Amino acid sequence: MTRQLPGVADIAQLAGVSTATVDRVLHRRAGVRAATAQRVLDAAAELRYLPQEDLYAAMAPAPMQLLFILPDRSSRFLRMLGEWVRFSHEHWAPYNVQCRTAFIQSFDPDALAAMLRRRGRRCDGIAFMALEHPKVREAVNALAEQGVPTVTLVSDLSNSRRVAYVGLDNRAAGRTAAYLIARFVGPSRPAKVAMIAGSLSYRAHEEREAGFMHLFVEQYPHMQVVGLREGYDDDRTNYKQARALLQQHPDLAAIYNIGGAAEGIGRALKESGHAHKVVFIGHGLTPDTRAMLIDGTMDAVINQSPHTAILSSVRIFTNLRDRRQLLSGVEATRSEVIFRENLP
Repeated sequence: MTRQLPGVADIAQLAGVSTATVDRVLHRRAGVRAATAQRVLDAAAELRYLPQEDLYAAMAPAPMQLLFILPDRSSRFLRMLGEWVRFSHEHWAPYNVQCRTAFIQSFDPDALAAMLRRRGRRCDGIAFMALEHPKVREAVNALAEQGVPTVTLVSDLSNSRRVAYVGLDNRAAGRTAAYLIARFVGPSRPAKVAMIAGSLSYRAHEEREAGFMHLFVEQYPHMQVVGLREGYDDDRTNYKQARALLQQHPDLAAIYNIGGAAEGIGRALKESGHAHKVVFIGHGLTPDTRAMLIDGTMDAVINQSPHTAILSSVRIFTNLRDRRQLLSGVEATRSEVIFRENLP
């Protein structure tokens, strides 16, 4: 007589649960307590209901659902961050996570706060580029109350309950830009210098400006900063701002691009005949800034690795999940100064 194979009802009886609960556990659907799920899986193993490899798959915890929120109209560097998330699934597999990206309108705190609250209900963790605004801060704090951790990327958020910040020391980055400009222009020659930021609603841009200004006050007081303009990380706006600065100050010696869209500034320098004459320092090694380093329009780029930023965020979330120290295995974010002669 052929021995009858065990079924869902047998597992339910042995585990002391309903057949519906068994079905939920074996198909890895939510809504079952961990202890109950373990009883079901133990019963399935005892009855040899599944092949061993299928049982191991069913016993594995569901992947952690992580979301990266980035501005939709922003620098090429931030678009590269999004591409790393979308196309690097093999890097996340050992961490048992699934990473997704969502894009919001740039420089809109209402949109960012709404996205955090709405998507936080379906995520195990969110990494995002923060805007310094009370509504964003309240959304982050509300997620913390719900047990959803957040990590700020590139730009931090003051007085909030985010669990970590992944990015540069932006004051140090601004000081580095000022030092480079002073050395390129000549440390003892009076000169006019301008800054173009994305938006000072980003704490990162505000801190870079502060570091830049402080170094000039401390070490190069003969350097005259003739203005700070916002270009909102937009190519056309940065082009207009740079053209206006060059018309207003024909003797302008240097431009520090605090945010993105360096290509707009480069175009203004080339069209006005100021390329190779005005020292141009910016952030983020992208195809555009790389091309401008090669042709000499840009003199130096302060860079951080987009891949390292994403991987560090993933490790922080998995450390929280696995109850390890928050920064275990997380590399400190390092900046590197890229010139034409040391392009990677």
